[in-house]
Amino acid sequence: MQEIVNRVDWKKQELLPVIVQDNTTNEVLMMAYMNKEALELSLKTKQAHYFSRSKQRIWKKGESSGHTQEIVSFFIDCDNDTLLIKVNQNGVACHTGRKSCFFTELQSGEITSEIEVNTEAAYGVIDTLYHTIQERKSADPATSWTAKLLSKGENTILKKVVEEAGEYCFAHKDNDEKEMVYEAADLTYHMLVALASKNISPDRIKQELARRFDMSGIAEKNARKE
Repeated sequence: MQEIVNRVDWKKQELLPVIVQDNTTNEVLMMAYMNKEALELSLKTKQAHYFSRSKQRIWKKGESSGHTQEIVSFFIDCDNDTLLIKVNQNGVACHTGRKSCFFTELQSGEITSEIEVNTEAAYGVIDTLYHTIQERKSADPATSWTAKLLSKGENTILKKVVEEAGEYCFAHKDNDEKEMVYEAADLTYHMLVALASKNISPDRIKQELARRFDMSGIAEKNARKE
């Protein structure tokens, strides 16, 4: 196993670019990254594992959606720094519900394939909203509030987070349940916009919350001071 893994020139980078191709049609489905551990898991299990830069962890393809990738073969390029894997794709490869992640024509912006699977139930509303916000980065600010907000920069985004937090507090103080839900939704959206501007996936927030499960709040706060 180590002999195979060491065929990669890891001195160039810690993350290996991986092109993913449908084994039957040769269609390019996606591009991702593997570190050594992800490559070892992929070789051992023949199930695609990647390292997510936004989540900052290894993830098995399809761990949330069930749209896994069974690896048929591995190929390394002539410079030993890029991998191509051929897979049997279960379901779709793209989080948008399309078969391939490559569905937008660069020059015209034309969408060239239709959504085949509704992935909202699989990923959950928070992750789906985060991905949508990421997609809006390239939208026209004249037609997209998210794009407009992102185009105005950090100060505008943070001002909206503070504003929405304040509006939630007023609703809470007034014991207005309907407004609390409404303002909490607004605050969540603007927090996700702020996270997306830094490419921080909400998965990392989930990881941090999970880390604290067996730790008291007092202990956690004290640990920050050390």
